[in-house]
Amino acid sequence: MYRFFLPRLSRSFAPPRSQLHQFSRAMATASTPDINKMLYAPLAEIDPEVQNIIDKETWRQFTGLELIASENLTSRATMEANGSILTNKYSEGLPNQRYYGGNEYIDELEVLCRKRALEAFHLDPAKWGVNVQPYSGSTANFAALTALIQPQDRLMGLGLPDGGHLTHGYYTAKKKMTASSIYFQSLPYAIDAKTNLIDYAGIEAQAKIFKPRLIICGASAYPRDWDYAVLKKITETEGAWLMCDMAHTSGLIAAQELNNPFEYCDVVTTTTHKTLRGPRAGLIFFRKDSPNAPDLEKRVNDAVFPACQGGPHNNTIAGIATALLQVARPEWRAYAKQVVANARTLADELVANGHKLQTGGTDNHLVLWDLRPMGLTGSKVEKVCDLMGITINKNAISGDKSAQTPGGIRLGTSALTSRDMVESDMKIVAGFLHRAVELSLLLQKEAGSKKLVDFVRVATTPEEGKVGYQKVKELRNEVRAFASKWPLPGVDVSVLKKPEGFLDH
Repeated sequence: MYRFFLPRLSRSFAPPRSQLHQFSRAMATASTPDINKMLYAPLAEIDPEVQNIIDKETWRQFTGLELIASENLTSRATMEANGSILTNKYSEGLPNQRYYGGNEYIDELEVLCRKRALEAFHLDPAKWGVNVQPYSGSTANFAALTALIQPQDRLMGLGLPDGGHLTHGYYTAKKKMTASSIYFQSLPYAIDAKTNLIDYAGIEAQAKIFKPRLIICGASAYPRDWDYAVLKKITETEGAWLMCDMAHTSGLIAAQELNNPFEYCDVVTTTTHKTLRGPRAGLIFFRKDSPNAPDLEKRVNDAVFPACQGGPHNNTIAGIATALLQVARPEWRAYAKQVVANARTLADELVANGHKLQTGGTDNHLVLWDLRPMGLTGSKVEKVCDLMGITINKNAISGDKSAQTPGGIRLGTSALTSRDMVESDMKIVAGFLHRAVELSLLLQKEAGSKKLVDFVRVATTPEEGKVGYQKVKELRNEVRAFASKWPLPGVDVSVLKKPEGFLDH
């Protein structure tokens, strides 16, 4: 099948399984008891079912186009670090303050990761600190809330239908959906109905009445940059904290391609796997000289552990450190520029084909596509693209009446840029997307109803007198032929073969 590159073997080729088996068995000794022999067997031998699933997912990524804005392709080096022996170690606490012994090298690693995080974002260690232990962006956000405000304090964040995130206080008329709305009083702010840009005047007016203790900026589906200076003035007037969740844009901010939240915010959180191109985890940056709380460093660290989570995942922290080393290299800014250039090209091509985009374009890595003028839902276009081998996600558009049938699609260019694609390639991808919409309209017509179940049936089942199914197959073959021309980080694609059980839909 294929093999990821292994750090202790040759770095220039992926050895066949027979060699891997010999290598793994050589690590055991003649006296190794039966109860421990399984510890030395490679995955393909000990668990071929899981190996096959990994093989199928690798083939899917290789033969498809990843356009989900919250995804990226991490590096071979990061995968090596993340899959390392560091997974064995427990290390609750902070460097030099652990609850377990044997952490001298874990301490060294975490201190190095902190240093690289500050360097990646051009921060003065005398003014800023960072906690690198959060398991994800969501846990980083809740730990930050735990550090900054008390239960039932008030917070404001961008509403989910306008591009915000679940962890920014989302609730519905019938239910408080996430911990940030269950344990705190939250009030969403919105984008301007005419421009679809953040309504800063509206935030100011709401804050005067609501009196929040915290305002969160940042989004998961907002294609423009933020005016942090305006938000800072609002929080200063109301005596509130300003926190930025830069999960989606952190890689672009590190490259200085977008406005800098660190100039104005008290706390900045991020995931590490989106535009930052690392493993799946989170970071919390905190201002050491915050006039609101001189003990902010202790508050953040205590909120992460023991308040919100247990021992850190040291293998993931190693992956973060390796990814941040890459972010600090000169090539990173060129990568970030290409991500933005690709997003703008994708946006321009869709508009040229008659499609409507939220805000008419983008400043960052993502494009928010409004399908409502076409008479389609995001669910249907997502499904057609899945059948074609293009991975996208349905997304609510401001004004949608139901989150179950969102009117839009969110697109991102980080992963395709990591596969070496440039503007000319984005034009081809935009062409695939345009044809996917045309095909969706045909399938909807052939279904004879607007129900998703009928739509899926005609897309996946040949029926006499209907051509949609055949056109899906034809477009899928084109997409896979195009996608398979490109490398896939961390994988030797020259030896890849279609694995058993891979679904052709």
